[in-house]
This record gives sequence, C-alpha cells and structure tokens, in this order.
Amino acid sequence: MGNFRQTDLATLIRGGRSDKMSGGCGGGHSHDHCGGEGHEHTPPELGVAYSLYTRIDVNNVECLNESVEGAGKTVFKAWEDRLNRDKFVESDADEELLFNIPFTDNIKLKGIILIGGEDGHHPSKMRLYKNREHMTFDDISLSADQEFELQPDPTGTLEYTTKVVTFSSVTHLSIHFPGNFGEDTTKVLYIGFRGEYTKAHRHGVTICNYESTPQLSDHKDKVMDSAGKTVM
Repeated sequence: MGNFRQTDLATLIRGGRSDKMSGGCGGGHSHDHCGGEGHEHTPPELGVAYSLYTRIDVNNVECLNESVEGAGKTVFKAWEDRLNRDKFVESDADEELLFNIPFTDNIKLKGIILIGGEDGHHPSKMRLYKNREHMTFDDISLSADQEFELQPDPTGTLEYTTKVVTFSSVTHLSIHFPGNFGEDTTKVLYIGFRGEYTKAHRHGVTICNYESTPQLSDHKDKVMDSAGKTVM
C-alpha cells in the first residue's frame, strides 16, 4: 500500500546524528519527547525541507466536500505553523475529502506529512493521483498512483514516503481521504510536502533545477532510510 517512517525529523536533517533525541523516536512507540514540545528547537532546515507549499497555486486549490468554503487551502502552511489548530478543513456531508492541488512548478515529491484531527477525526487512508486535474468523487474509482494506510499523528512525526520515480514531474496532485477512524467527519490541519522543484522558463527552453532543501544532498535519502523505521 505504502510506507511511512516514524522519524526524529531534526536528527535526519542534521545528517543522522542521534544526539539526545534519538532514544526512541525511531522505534514503534510514541514518547512525549517526540511530540510538538520536543520539536521546539528543531533546526531551521526543517522549515526549508517542507517548504514546497510555496510552490502551490493556492488560489486554484480545490477541496471537495469541505464544510467551510476555502478552508482546504489553509492546511498548506509553513512547517513552523503546522501545530496551529485555528486553521483546518473539516468534511461536510460525510467523512470523505478530495484535494486538487495545482503546482506552479514541476515537483519531484519525496515525502508527505499529515496532521489530522484528534480522536477519530484523523484520516485513516490517503490515496494519491498524479497530474489528473479537477478530479471529482466520480473519478475516485480510478486506481490511485499510490495509497497509504494512515496512523493518527497529531504533531507531524510520521513521514509517508512516496515513490519518487512515480511522483517526478508533478504539476498537479490530487489527494483523496476516503475515511477516518470512526467519526462522522474528517479533519485535516496540515499537509506538508518534501521534495524538489524544477522551474521551466516559458520564454525559452532553459530549465533550472532547484532544491527545496539546498543543504541536503541526494545521499540524505539514504540517511533517512537507515535512520527511520519503515513500515510497509
């Protein structure tokens, strides 16, 4: 279906050095120091790593079945604002939500972090569709490009790693949340994207490559593979 890592994100950005925060975050159990309070002193590189929200054409983001019009756009925000619970989207008629997310550049998507609502309001499954614009609920019977079984994650410590080969050259991403953990409505507070983007100049053929994490080299993924716990 998909895999996630329960990670100490600060450790990974530092290049795999464990320091004091590595004593359990990579395991299967959740401890207090892995929560939001433990990330108060995370390095600024984390904000850069999850800065692909700046490459979203926010004005044209669509969220189907949102209870408040325009609320879906508010979940794409800076890493340091991810725990702000004043802005969120909640489903309306049932527990489903469908995001249509256009990007301003070509994206190579490597990972997603999701913070959902508390208790049973957190999404239980995530289905990704690449480059299918203006999807509706009539289209969700199509096979997704990747699916994930989700776990409740109120502080954003789980990264869902995408298939990079599949999610390269992404100009539009649709995310379908078909259900939750037992409540009538689904809430999403934060969706963060990690990866790279490529800007193509419209008035020429020059293509410039940009890293969303300029301090991280390609070998960082190998560090993440060894530092985090991956569950299939």
